Amino acid sequence: MTRISHLARRQPLAAAGVVLLLGFIFCAIFAPLLAPQDPAALNLNDRMASPAPIHLFGTDELGRDILSRTLYGARISLIVAVSVVGISLAAGLIAGCLAGFYGGVADIILNVYVSNAFLALPGILVAIAFVAFLGPGLVNLILALSLSGWVGYARLVRAQVMAVREREFVEAARALGASDLRILSRHILPNIVQPLIVQAAIGMAGAVLAEATLSFLGLGIPAPAASWGSMLNDARGHLFDSPHMVVFPALAVMLAVLSFNFIGDALRDYLDPRITVGS
Repeated sequence: MTRISHLARRQPLAAAGVVLLLGFIFCAIFAPLLAPQDPAALNLNDRMASPAPIHLFGTDELGRDILSRTLYGARISLIVAVSVVGISLAAGLIAGCLAGFYGGVADIILNVYVSNAFLALPGILVAIAFVAFLGPGLVNLILALSLSGWVGYARLVRAQVMAVREREFVEAARALGASDLRILSRHILPNIVQPLIVQAAIGMAGAVLAEATLSFLGLGIPAPAASWGSMLNDARGHLFDSPHMVVFPALAVMLAVLSFNFIGDALRDYLDPRITVGS
């Protein structure tokens, strides 16, 4: 506990990020218990109501409770963030290990041709085309964002593997007859996991923002499911007469992205031995 409090005092932004993230996780898990109303329930007699005790965040143009929809939106955003980063990291880890460990033809194919082909187009455009072709939905959205998200992890893993594969302990394991799989899993991967953790934390922030962008464009989770991006899309025509419809989902997106960025920056500083030694 003393070490945790010391780290919190040294990095207050990291502590704030952890608190925010835990809050979003709590809201996502217990959304059915915390939501005061059904997020899809319509009440046309109470359309665009301002924040009040009965509706703390007000209502949207269909009379739906914005607080309830914001709570359920946290569930979708976190599912997308974890799934996208998990799939992208797994694919990037395999491709990066193959390219960095074996080099040669494998490196040329995976790093020069395949990676550059995916980097030739912005990832968000690839995701838009993918979802537009297959249709909106949670699974399609996750696959669309993972389609180009793996390239950054593959490049990072490749560089780290190429730096570690020539180290003395790897050469010693190879001299003792260890298989390539054992060398990768027991000697190389444990030594490259730190930058991957940092990249994954920052990647979750990008996934939350990308999900909100696609939902804002109508390519996210179909209605009546609550998503922060779709809530912003519904509220864009009422920015001046009912600003509460924009403020609360926008704050949710901003705080979620900030929490992951704060945690990623803190992990980078904490896991970097140069900074640790210097401090």
